[in-house]
Order: sequence, then structure tokens, then C-alpha cells
Amino acid sequence: MPKRSAGLLVYRRRMASVPVDGRRVGPEGEPELLLAHPGGPFFARRDLGVWSIPKGEYDESEPAESAAEREFAEEIGVVPPAGRRLDLGEVRQASGKLVRAFAVEGDIDVAGGMSNLFEMEWPPGSGKLQLFPEVDRAEWFPAEQARHRLNPSQAVFVDRLLALLG
Repeated sequence: MPKRSAGLLVYRRRMASVPVDGRRVGPEGEPELLLAHPGGPFFARRDLGVWSIPKGEYDESEPAESAAEREFAEEIGVVPPAGRRLDLGEVRQASGKLVRAFAVEGDIDVAGGMSNLFEMEWPPGSGKLQLFPEVDRAEWFPAEQARHRLNPSQAVFVDRLLALLG
């Protein structure tokens, strides 16, 4: 049975005009998507095609939507925004893992968030264990940029979200 992950794709409406008094004003435009860059030494110098929606593994005892909420908080370091969740379905990554995504609108500040940590031997064969963040940074991207930065199997979530938003 393949491993399963669930994630939360947070989006906000980009405003067309320039900032005024510290806030953006103007008509709603193209959505911006919040993506997570994986931490650890393997991804430190990689960019295009390695970003992900904040996600993590779960088993049959936990509903996928609950897992997505939990994993968002663990990886981004902030509580996910409230609001109606849009089911974006499931994709199979090259590794065989199934990823289920939900989208929610919200404008959150991720600057102060801290990801949980994982431990691994680094450098390989050194016998030294080091701690690394699961996510080393989270950033907002316009939909087209997000599509190119995402793991290729997850890029379909951008298309599905845009189709739902019309």
C-alpha cells in the first residue's frame, strides 16, 4: 500500500495596485499561493521543481483534512487560516506516494513561523547526527511561478485551484 500525505494549499488574492499605508489595495487579481521549500542539505541549492504544498504523511486512522491541518502547522509554524476547504483531489508522485490537497483562502504572515525539525546523519558516513528544519522557508508566489517551483506532480493542484476559482 502506498504512503499517503495530505497538505493545505493556502492562497490569497493578489491586488493589482501598489501598497498604500502598509496594505495593498485594488481589485482582486490572480491568486498567490503559499509554498514550502524543503529543508535539509539535499535541497539547499535547488529551487525549481522542489517546492511543495505544506504536507505530511498520515494513515487510515486520521482523516486527510485533519492531517493537512496538522502538517501545515508543523511545517509552516503558524495555525492555518480559517475558512472553507476546497478539495483538490489526489496525485501520485514519482516515488509512488499519494498526495491529497485541500485549498483555503487566507493571507497569513509566515515570516515568524518555525518548522519542526528532523534528524539525519550529515555528512553521509560521518556518524554525526544533525538537526534540520523540515521546511527552511515558505513564500508566496503568483500561480504561474508556483506551477514551475512545485514538485512536477503537485503542479496540477494549481490548475485545479484556478479552475475552482473560475
